[in-house]
Amino acid sequence: MHINIRTFIQQLRQENELIEINAPVDPYLEIPEIHRRVIDEQGPALLFTNVKGSDTPVVTNLFGTIRRVELAFGPKPEVLVQQLVDSIDDLLPPSPSKLWGKRGMIKDVLKIGTRAVKPSKAPVMEHYTTDVNMKKLPALTGWHLDSNPFITLPLVYTEHPGKHEHNLGMYRIEIKEEKKTGIHWQIHKGGGFHHYEAEQMNQKLPVTLFLGGPPALTISAIAPLPEAVPELMFTSMLMGDKLNLTHAPGYPHPLIAEAEFAFGGYAPPHVREPEGPFGDHYGYYSWAHDFPVFEVGRMWKRKDAIYPATVVGKPRQEDYFIGEYLQRLMSPLFPVVMNGVKQLWTYAETGFHALAGAVVRESYYKEGLAHALRIMGEGQLTLTKFLMVTNKDVDLQDFSQLLEAVLERFLPERDLLILNDTSMDTLDYTGRKFNTGSKAIMTGLGEPVRELRRTYDGATIPGIHDVQLYCGGCICLSGPSFEDDPDFAEKLLATAARQLSDWQLVFLVDDASIAASQSQFLWTTFTRFDPAFDLYAKHEVDRNKLKYSGPIIIDARMKPFYPETVETRPDINELVTKRWKEYF
Repeated sequence: MHINIRTFIQQLRQENELIEINAPVDPYLEIPEIHRRVIDEQGPALLFTNVKGSDTPVVTNLFGTIRRVELAFGPKPEVLVQQLVDSIDDLLPPSPSKLWGKRGMIKDVLKIGTRAVKPSKAPVMEHYTTDVNMKKLPALTGWHLDSNPFITLPLVYTEHPGKHEHNLGMYRIEIKEEKKTGIHWQIHKGGGFHHYEAEQMNQKLPVTLFLGGPPALTISAIAPLPEAVPELMFTSMLMGDKLNLTHAPGYPHPLIAEAEFAFGGYAPPHVREPEGPFGDHYGYYSWAHDFPVFEVGRMWKRKDAIYPATVVGKPRQEDYFIGEYLQRLMSPLFPVVMNGVKQLWTYAETGFHALAGAVVRESYYKEGLAHALRIMGEGQLTLTKFLMVTNKDVDLQDFSQLLEAVLERFLPERDLLILNDTSMDTLDYTGRKFNTGSKAIMTGLGEPVRELRRTYDGATIPGIHDVQLYCGGCICLSGPSFEDDPDFAEKLLATAARQLSDWQLVFLVDDASIAASQSQFLWTTFTRFDPAFDLYAKHEVDRNKLKYSGPIIIDARMKPFYPETVETRPDINELVTKRWKEYF
């Protein structure tokens, strides 16, 4: 497939999947708003050739539809992953005839790796300087409360200071000074682990930041790969060919030969500076917190470099389609890595970590709970906030199917487990404390124990002005705001349990109409509650066991101590509307 973003851009042109915008545009808020409107319409990739303050063109929305993701990678990676999984049983024990039958797959596997390219043949080496000025990059400011421009498609390469194992991750980069940026290494990320190890030895960690290169690099940097799986090898597998690398004399890291830019430097030990705010993929601003810095000392680039960027915010944005592709690609691996887990899906509408669903094996009582705990202990899945599992075969991408399968089998005293005081995704503030919160596991295993209600015909509930059905067994209620009545969910449990007794799961929200759409329902609910703080149910303590009884009420109202949701500034909205025909 594509060895760099240029061949991909050329293909998109041929497929009428890219529009070139020659009108002058501003990377501060204007380009991001154009991008968001095009995403909303499932529109094409965008190449901005006349960017204010820079002579470098900007390309966005490369992966903003299912079709463009498929054009970037084709069906071969998914086929190869499935073949590899199928071969685990087919090739054990191996024999000449079995190996011959898999010769096509083996040939593809042998292509995986890296290839050394002379510096003179590496496009990224066309221009080199130590006179670096990161502020000359056409980096985007996506939202008006963002603290600075951010590099939003960064490919950050580090190596373990002792073992020299590499990590390629996508950690947002805040441009602070000409030769200094912030680097958002979260607690569960490989680059952060490398920096931690370097700090234990009081050493600075060499860091290389790439922009561009093969589209497969972007996918690999985001993929939740096990620590032992090298991202550069995964990139090669996606490409169906070896990845071209080159070396600069005296520099410790290999360089991606086909990248648009490469920046070399280091992260000093024990240095932290405020990073953010930043409007992130949860659809809210992440607040300013102290993070490591990246001291930049050198730059390599193509002479006619293109700057790749994306914009994040309320779903669905471009990262949604990348995440969906990754889950389809890696889904055959889950039953191999976690025996007993038949299907697994995380929901992009919730920022991925806030909600996951799984279909698991239940061959004996509560086996499914063991598989749920296994999921919660696997890599980045450890940051899952709410996990639902069932043994019924459902389409997990349709959340209502999963939820109904769970609620048909759900007994609160048996099937709800809340884990208090755990780590939390850095971008999730519902736990009231940075990087800290709680988790919940909700199981629906065995045979159904009830038929779910699908209409609400109960009595009027004082304070509730709207009731909407999301799916069987689950309704949304809207009433007073949290600011007006922070204890309303608790009052609801005390006064309306009888009216709600036929409903297993009740969400208290600001606007019950969100129940009409899976995207709006998931984003509005699961990003606005912490299980330990905001889940209400009657309960009793039986020795060391906490027994809940229904209904389960979840307070998913917006709370004043949560970060603000991202919104387009009115004057930018007006500007882009006024200039829309000029762009296109």
